[in-house]
Amino acid sequence: MKRIAIVEDEPAIRENYADVLRKQGYAVSTYANRPDAEDGFKQRLPDLAIIDIGLADEIDGGFHLCQSLRAMSATLPIIFLTARDSDIDTVVGLRMGADDYLTKDVSLPHLMARIAALFRRSDLLNQTTAETESILERGKLLLDLNRMQVSWDEKTVDLTVTEFWLVHALAKRPGHVRSRQDLMQEAHVVVDDSTITSHVKRIRKKFIALDSTFDHIDTVYGMGYRWDSSK
Repeated sequence: MKRIAIVEDEPAIRENYADVLRKQGYAVSTYANRPDAEDGFKQRLPDLAIIDIGLADEIDGGFHLCQSLRAMSATLPIIFLTARDSDIDTVVGLRMGADDYLTKDVSLPHLMARIAALFRRSDLLNQTTAETESILERGKLLLDLNRMQVSWDEKTVDLTVTEFWLVHALAKRPGHVRSRQDLMQEAHVVVDDSTITSHVKRIRKKFIALDSTFDHIDTVYGMGYRWDSSK
């Protein structure tokens, strides 16, 4: 189920859009202001974000939120949905990294179509990347999928095959929380949650053995793990 975040300070508008999206089969989280949204995104990134520009007492809060969200993920689809219809605001929003800019007079069917189009593009991008990318780089991390090798700061990390696929699952989507079930599927193993936890602990130890400052695998309690490229 795709997860959509709505950041809108008007309760009636926020809940109306949320209700429509849930009826379309999406999981929806809602936020009334930028700080709450940023806190929520740090816990778990959505698959798509719909953001108003004016948020509570912040006239341009949505622009700032878009910037911070884009820093967390370069590919996550972002839609501005706002009453502000000037060309300047549209240009600024798109330059901030948004994928689409819609005004609140847009019809619900049109909004649903734009959301579906962004998801199709995102899915195609992920599929193409999975098929063609043999080298994955995240800062000091380098994964060679053809050779099944991992290095950190040009030093080889001695991982098992299962550990390799767990690191790949986390690093390919930085900032996204991966549940233990997700990680099992990525590693092509069927084990209990405690085994995944043990794998992650061993992976951390192997990276820390090469770099005592390593702190890029976050535990998100009750949810899973994520790769943090910002540290």
